[in-house]
Amino acid sequence: MLSRILWLWLAFVGSAAATELAFDFSTVPAKQIPPGFTNLVAGKGKPGEWRVITDAFPSALPALNEKTPAMTQRSVLGQFSTEVTDEHFPILLYDRETFTDFTLTTRFKLVDGVAEQMAGIVFRMQDEKNFYVIRASGFGNNVRFYKMVAGLRSVPIGPELPVPRGVWHELKIECQGNRIHAWFNGQEVIPTLTDTSFAAGKLGFWTKSDAVSYFADTKIIYTPRETLAQILVRDTVTKNPRLVGLKIYLLDEQGEPRVVASKDPNEFGTAGNAAEKQAIAGGKIFYGKGKETVAVVQPLRDRNGEPIAAVRVTMKSFPGQTEQSALQRALPMVKEMQARVRTLPELKD
Repeated sequence: MLSRILWLWLAFVGSAAATELAFDFSTVPAKQIPPGFTNLVAGKGKPGEWRVITDAFPSALPALNEKTPAMTQRSVLGQFSTEVTDEHFPILLYDRETFTDFTLTTRFKLVDGVAEQMAGIVFRMQDEKNFYVIRASGFGNNVRFYKMVAGLRSVPIGPELPVPRGVWHELKIECQGNRIHAWFNGQEVIPTLTDTSFAAGKLGFWTKSDAVSYFADTKIIYTPRETLAQILVRDTVTKNPRLVGLKIYLLDEQGEPRVVASKDPNEFGTAGNAAEKQAIAGGKIFYGKGKETVAVVQPLRDRNGEPIAAVRVTMKSFPGQTEQSALQRALPMVKEMQARVRTLPELKD
């Protein structure tokens, strides 16, 4: 898999397929950042110190009797930097998906902090100077929404209400089009407001200054955006319905090839092999023949002719099938895809 983060595919919602993404921190080694996240800082100061620890968490099981423990030990995500700097916003950004419309729920706990005790969610983030955030303050006893545009913060919006330290709270955020809505512990705190600054972006965990905060039970229901790689596969398969398989590979953070688009959605995130790796790294072409199929792996190049991805085309074989004939069948498909690709970032977005 691309990471140890749990992926769940849900049923259809309306006319579009909705996906639920759940962050399962129990699979992350203690004192490490979960895979798929990037440690950033907005404003001033150094990035935060994020890691997974074990903490007491309300039990999900109903109490059978008075001896049933109300709390259980769970793996949670914590921010532990105690840098006392004003306008210091540690962010742990999930960078494997760009979200447009979504509903997020998370639990958080304010643990410590001399200058601040805050926790929140940053969303539709473009970069460290452009994003939305909804956060809760223990010292201020409030929940606020605001946006950063070109590094300038808008006037905060939100109510005054108790946010006690040392207990778990629930924050829910809904983003649909230009409408933003939020709930705190089941209570509506940000009535639907509209803003058109950011239509899509990354999402992550947020704190301020020296606030030590924990996060757990984070789930996101969203409609996945279709990347250019996915569009290329879909269009090619539609034009060539007899293809047995079609996959596009990119290199992951460790430099290993992973499927980012496929005729079979269940193959997303699966590892490639030396053929895909060498196609991307060295522009090489590979041919393989099975009992009833043939496969060709070719580089997909950017507008400058540099290989940026690998394409595996799997076709039914026929009597007298040769490597040359297989290449002649696969090459036009890859060239047609390549004509629509300019850069690697464009392929991923």
